[in-house]
Amino acid sequence: MQIVIINGPNLNLLGKREPGIYGNESFEDYLETLKTAYPQVTFRYYQSNVEGELINFLHQEGFSADGILLNAGGYTHTSVAIRDAIAAIKTPVIEVHISNVYAREEFRHTSLIAPKCVGSICGLGMKGYKLALEYFL
Repeated sequence: MQIVIINGPNLNLLGKREPGIYGNESFEDYLETLKTAYPQVTFRYYQSNVEGELINFLHQEGFSADGILLNAGGYTHTSVAIRDAIAAIKTPVIEVHISNVYAREEFRHTSLIAPKCVGSICGLGMKGYKLALEYFL
């Protein structure tokens, strides 16, 4: 099984950025935990702070992977283009957020991408990625 994990803007700073919200672990460290726990899964990981690069990667992986876990970061609430990219591909996408976006600022309460995803997980920390992976397994 091939699972693609895509993280958007500012998620390259996990472990450093607002640890009270996002925790102290880098995503790269967490990914190693996932790889160890799920040796039967081939993971591809991509992170970018650039909207167009995220769209290009969705297009690249969205016809061959078994599932995509997408944390679009702030683009979740603003990007019609990422929403359209999800709609254009065949691979199912699960929206993942580390923080509970509904307990934060009101502008974070609307996800433009959620209607094009098979599901959404938020507020469970890094464990949200594992739970999304379990759906595909």
